Amino acid sequence: MTTSPDLITIGTMARLSGLTPGALRFYGDCRLLVPAVVDPVTGYRYYTVDQRERAVTIRQLRELDVPLDDVGRILDGDAESGAALLDEYVAELHRRAERATRLASAVKARLVAPPTVVVPGRLLADTVERVFPSVATDSEIPCLTGILVEVDAGAVVLTATNRYRLTTGSVTAAARTGNPFRTVADGSALRGTAAWLREHENVGLALDDDSGALTLTGADGERHRCPAVGGTFPDYGSMLAALDPPVTRVIVHRDALAGAVRDAAAGTIDLCVRAAALTVGHRGHDRVLPADITGADLDLSFDRDGLGAALDTAVGPEVLLDIASYDRPVVIRSAAAGDLTTLAMPVRREEHP
Repeated sequence: MTTSPDLITIGTMARLSGLTPGALRFYGDCRLLVPAVVDPVTGYRYYTVDQRERAVTIRQLRELDVPLDDVGRILDGDAESGAALLDEYVAELHRRAERATRLASAVKARLVAPPTVVVPGRLLADTVERVFPSVATDSEIPCLTGILVEVDAGAVVLTATNRYRLTTGSVTAAARTGNPFRTVADGSALRGTAAWLREHENVGLALDDDSGALTLTGADGERHRCPAVGGTFPDYGSMLAALDPPVTRVIVHRDALAGAVRDAAAGTIDLCVRAAALTVGHRGHDRVLPADITGADLDLSFDRDGLGAALDTAVGPEVLLDIASYDRPVVIRSAAAGDLTTLAMPVRREEHP
């Protein structure tokens, strides 16, 4: 067969239109793009250059998922009807895209546990670091190596204890959804997020229902997972409720007391509480600190490192000591932040050299 110079091969039409040769054959068989000439011997298809525009339009309409029947109506009908039909398909694409977005959000919500509570990152970091010194350093009781995280009543409460000292602090929630929860998160893992927490204005906390792990999520979607620690955390709420009422209250400058404790030699240090002064003593080396004291005079002793760690958790310029007896836990609170509380247990003199 002799071809006209005005005809182009199916391969050339494929390159010009962006359709594959197979697609051109398909649309030819569907009567949407009939070749100008078909070789009767070889069956080879030829097109005119003018057919390129129709081929490109077919490709574009099919990219919009327009069915073959409607492609024919748009191509062969009047311009106004074709434009209206095309507008309907574009509107349907928008509806499908919106539905796809909603479905994707629902799936992602199931893949990533949504935050049950949102708190300021910096405040959570501060509380973690002030509670952490009370975490047990040995694994004799595994749950004491963790930090109890409780979400309820619009706040996150963190608590740690090593049996000799207990610290609990709370952070007010910026938002909360879902049910309250509690878990004991690995203390070191949670403390390891402190620097990251400070980089985020708000952080979401969620519980993995299967493992009990705590998941922290930043606004950018970055997540940190703190595994759960096994065992039953002590009922510190009952412990606090059962404390004897204080007979003596001391308000003293935090840095002055912490410095006096730090400067003492390791071992047992004595606190002598009198009307207008608090004396920190160790083997005859005494330091007298001015203090606001109400109540009875008392003498009690502490392990130096234990009391020092308890004071390290305090914030603000002053600390408040509520003392019930020489052999009962002393409640240490920050005068400027009443939601951070530490219990420090006095020691008997013979327990330390």
